[in-house]
Amino acid sequence: MSEDRAPRRPRVPMPPDVRDTLAAAGLTEAYAARPPYQRNDYLGWITSAVRPATRAKRLAQMLRELEASHGYMAMAWTPR
Repeated sequence: MSEDRAPRRPRVPMPPDVRDTLAAAGLTEAYAARPPYQRNDYLGWITSAVRPATRAKRLAQMLRELEASHGYMAMAWTPR
């Protein structure tokens, strides 16, 4: 790795409940189509929630953004 490149963030494993929720919503392919950094950021953001209500809210936001095919953690983003 070159010295000017920032270190990679650790990969966050997919929790079973998130995988099941994506499958139930029919959004597994939409999730897989996102860039790796977005998938990792979503999982880290969701799993870092302390309160179950916060985790559920974050998961719901990810699902809405995947369903809409744009947006990324409440920021503007559209696929190329």
